[in-house]
Amino acid sequence: MKHHLRASLAALAAVLALAFAACDDEVADHRSSSADNGYRAIPDGWVELGLPSGLLWAECNVGAAAGSECGDYIAWGETSPKNVYGWNSYRYCTASADGHLDTLTRYNTLPSFGPVDNLTALVAADDAAALRLGNGARTPSFDDWLELIEHTAAVWTTIDGVSGCRFMGANGNSIFLPAAGCVTGADTSYTGALGFYWSSSLADDPDGAWSLYFGEEHGVLSCGLDAYDRYRGQPMRAVRPR
Repeated sequence: MKHHLRASLAALAAVLALAFAACDDEVADHRSSSADNGYRAIPDGWVELGLPSGLLWAECNVGAAAGSECGDYIAWGETSPKNVYGWNSYRYCTASADGHLDTLTRYNTLPSFGPVDNLTALVAADDAAALRLGNGARTPSFDDWLELIEHTAAVWTTIDGVSGCRFMGANGNSIFLPAAGCVTGADTSYTGALGFYWSSSLADDPDGAWSLYFGEEHGVLSCGLDAYDRYRGQPMRAVRPR
């Protein structure tokens, strides 16, 4: 089930829609290869984008060896990929025999979903980025993704034959996020068309968590934040302090 954006961000996708024709020559000059200067990471695989927070962004998705690889699909609050993604296989819930959510057993703010613990952000033990990468790495929060959207130029492009979204900072450095789609059940959907990336932030309805989403249609890129069911398998991209 897809949840709605917070009211204060209702117009975010419209504000951030970018036409290819609006992309400047500098952006176009850096599209040809992940080896181009505009995609260069600092030596340990982290990219400085010149953001106000000073956060560094990982060059690759969790579980990937290159920026154009999708990496691992992981349910929110879980730490490794699996074969089937649904409420029946989700770590922090109970579900009915037909696969519907019964109660949440962790990260819950509403009594209607079960026992309330008021955890609204992933703890390190449930954060695949923190566990895999260490060194202060973590899954971006809602606010981290919002900062990335607001302080970089985004463009739909193709790297090594993979479609996705490139976010370029004012300093000329950038990261590429593949349009890796998502996994529900045992099926991967929207690969090459849409990108969904988990944040560490629980949604207002606690059966969902906030995600970055992006996609391109008729030469226009839409990019924003929305919330999706926690059981879904989605890629993860890490951040860490400078």
